[in-house]
Amino acid sequence: MKELIEYIATALVEHPEQVNVTETGNGSRVRLELSVAESDMGRVIGKSGRVANNIRALLRVAAERAGKQATLDVLEP
Repeated sequence: MKELIEYIATALVEHPEQVNVTETGNGSRVRLELSVAESDMGRVIGKSGRVANNIRALLRVAAERAGKQATLDVLEP
């Protein structure tokens, strides 16, 4: 799941080298934190949070296939 978020985020941003995803969790619950360059925050969040919500939807599907629950937080720089 971490690789999925990294792949999506690096495809969206102008500075892919600054994409950082950390994964924490225990058992069936996973929490992912995404941080990108300040200038790329708008690309990752999108208008009214549409892009971020769509990334979360893809993450939920991937997590469900793996038998887990996952959440995504986009961290401010």
